[in-house]
Amino acid sequence: MNLANLRTRHEELLSYMKATGYSAVYIHRFQKEIKWILQKETQNQWASYADIYLEHTKVSKSKDYLRNKRTIIGALEQFDVYGCLPDGRRRHTLFKRGSYHLLVPEFRELIDFYCTIERLRGKQEGTIRGESLNATSFLYAMQLRGCHTLGEVTEDDALSFFISDEGSLIRGCSYKKNISAVFKAGLGWKEKECNAVLNFLPMLRENRKNIQYLNDDEIALIRKTIDTGNVSMRNKAIIQLLLYTGLRGCDIASMRLDSVDWNKEKILVNQQKTKAPLELPLSIIVGNAIFEYLVKERPDTENCQIFLSETKPFTPLSSKSISNVVAKIFKAANLRQTTGERKGTHIFRHHLASSMLERGISRPVITQTLGHTAPNSLEPYLKADFVHLKECAVSIDAFPIAEEVFCV
Repeated sequence: MNLANLRTRHEELLSYMKATGYSAVYIHRFQKEIKWILQKETQNQWASYADIYLEHTKVSKSKDYLRNKRTIIGALEQFDVYGCLPDGRRRHTLFKRGSYHLLVPEFRELIDFYCTIERLRGKQEGTIRGESLNATSFLYAMQLRGCHTLGEVTEDDALSFFISDEGSLIRGCSYKKNISAVFKAGLGWKEKECNAVLNFLPMLRENRKNIQYLNDDEIALIRKTIDTGNVSMRNKAIIQLLLYTGLRGCDIASMRLDSVDWNKEKILVNQQKTKAPLELPLSIIVGNAIFEYLVKERPDTENCQIFLSETKPFTPLSSKSISNVVAKIFKAANLRQTTGERKGTHIFRHHLASSMLERGISRPVITQTLGHTAPNSLEPYLKADFVHLKECAVSIDAFPIAEEVFCV
């Protein structure tokens, strides 16, 4: 690894950070890291900045310490290798989420094989990411138990990932399904070893938790909050889209100027999750909210995305940005501020589906509105359809129940 560029140009990076308003403490961390790297250069056989980070993992296992090192070393890599300076908005982390970079070669090879095979089969990137992350966590846990090849994994090792020493369940069925998907793909790579691990995975019953939903009082409070003058037109338009269309946050973030057909009064999007096109009617309240934002507040740029950041350089919003808008509105409304309460963008989608079910709208229409490609995707929403669930109630008159059960 050649660090000549960093050695000669690092002062340029530090000067830039000072000129653009980075704190003295943060700049000092960079300065200290650069000094350490250059001093240790001749003592180590580093092949990349990833190797420099792994050197720090030998010093401390603290999550905060290692997160800080990933951020700083990632920014140094962007500057040294790619010539990119920090922009004050985006964190240049060295690794993507997960423990992949800590895995032994054989475990990494399995993850790589799975990703390659499933991409060739056309599996969605989000699904591949979720399954590979869960499998990576499993493999890293096996590694911490002393297993450095798949052949060394025992049934006790595999079960320890799902069941505690006291016998309680640590991880559920969805985790197991994701891990199984990776090892099933791995049968084409190392059949004997992957099949053995598959047989070690526990039999788990699939359960669905009750999904929190927005009630009428909460909806009224949200509407009242966005109608105040303290909410930007952009945020108001985003909340109106969530309330009245049920669009996913990622699909709202990806909306372009041509996603709204003003003449035909339609919203046209290509769904990020399913890649299928979706056409929805443009209601008056949603159309007005978007129009006001476009005409009165949206920055005048050549960017074709509808929703942009409110500060320069006016970049397109991400799905996480949409979630942040929701969190901001909920905070302004003093709504769902208790830890553990559901407050993401999907709760609006659930509200729309539940309210349509309660009004007796047919399931195919709801499925089409939500852009589902699988009919059973509507099942979780049925559990909140209390109006029709009550029709299925069975009388308990025939069962002997103590009188005190009903005492208040």
